[in-house]
Formats: sequence, C-alpha cells, structure tokens
Amino acid sequence: MIIIKSRQEIDIMRESGKVTGYVLNTLADFIKPGMSTMDVDRYVEETITKNKMVPTFKGYGGFPGSACVSINEEVVHGIPDKKRIIQEGDIVSVDVGSTYKGYVSDAARTYAVGKVDPEAQRLIDVTRESFFEGIKFAREGYRLTDISHAIQVYAESAGFSVIRDFVGHGVGRELHEDPQIPNYGKPGKGPRLVSGMVFAIEPMICQGDYEVDTLLNNWTVVTADGKLAAHYENTVVINDGEPELLTL
Repeated sequence: MIIIKSRQEIDIMRESGKVTGYVLNTLADFIKPGMSTMDVDRYVEETITKNKMVPTFKGYGGFPGSACVSINEEVVHGIPDKKRIIQEGDIVSVDVGSTYKGYVSDAARTYAVGKVDPEAQRLIDVTRESFFEGIKFAREGYRLTDISHAIQVYAESAGFSVIRDFVGHGVGRELHEDPQIPNYGKPGKGPRLVSGMVFAIEPMICQGDYEVDTLLNNWTVVTADGKLAAHYENTVVINDGEPELLTL
C-alpha cells in the first residue's frame, strides 16, 4: 500500500531532507585521498546527530554504519571500515538517511576523488542526469514506470547499464515503503501518481553489465564484472506541478 503523506508529514520530512542534503553537499569537500571510509561515516553520523536527528541506517537490519560508503565497483551498501582507504582517482558513492520526529529522508551521491578517469566522470554525470530525466515524469497523472523508463533510456543511450537487482522505493515513517521503483522498464505501468506520494528515486548505473554479486559480508553489492558503478538519489515529493526534492 502506498502511503499518501499529509502536509504536516511532508513539513517534517522537509526538515529531515535539509540535513541529509547538507551532509551530502559538504561531503564533496570533505572526502580526500588517504582517509578511510570510516572517517566518512563518522562525519556523517556527527553531522546528523549535531542537528538533533538520528542516522537512519545505523542498526537498520543490522547494518553497522551511519552511511553506506561504496568505492568504484561497489554499487551500494559498502560497510565503513577504518582499513578501507580512499585513493586518488576513486569514485565514492555515499548513501545517507536522517530520521526526524519519526520520518526519514534518504539520498545518495557519487564523488570523484581528485583526478579521475574521464569515463568515470562521465558515468557520475550520466547517473545524476538520468535521475533528472526520470523526475520529469514524477508528477500527478503519470504512471510509476514512466519515471523508470526515462531513467533507463537516458542511461543506456549514453552506453551504460542500469542495475536491475536494486531499486528505488517509497519513504516516510519507514526507510523502505511501497512502491518499489525500478530504474528500468516499459512506460505506462504501475500506479498513477498523486500528490502526497513521497519516493526515494535512485538510479544505480554501471559501466559494464548490470549483473551484481554480494560480498561475503552479506551487505556490499559489487558489479559482477568489476567495472565501475555510480549512484544518485533524492527524496522526492509528488505534486500537481513540479516535484519537490527534499534532499537537494
């Protein structure tokens, strides 16, 4: 069941989204070669708690960190580790959630660390732009997979692949609510969008094949062919006009 949020609920999520967005914006300058993924996690946790909110991911399903920090071929759910050192030329995806008054915001970005390969930068850029292609259809009257289809067409037209095994989702009192939102598929399917729906829309795009594996830690997802992956996500409110991006 898709839960329609009231104006009051969206107001609370808006406050949460500001903090999640702030964390991700400031990480662009914070992440440097030589630091560990645990350093990134500590920064995320300290920033969220300083703003009197709760890191959503910490303890969620047993996840040990406040952020998912994934490097290069890691698609999602990288576990922060003091021994995992970020290098010049890496691309680092960070997924963050903040909970405020019982409501969640969820967003992710992929960062280029220092000078990266031009194709790696293009992957980051295309992943971000595929999100904005998708949300052209994130408004009342369209159907859910109109978003999915637009993301897929844009990413694949650039020569990249769309991860199939992980998708976007509704968000609100729970981190993962109905509906699931694939980043691929035929248009015109699924529920019709109405004002008050709130989604975490999150393209996960890779250089090679879209097949993935999960590491022995049972969390970290990697591309099966070892090629790079990027991630871009915002919490999005459906309106009768332009969607509102709570985490931008």
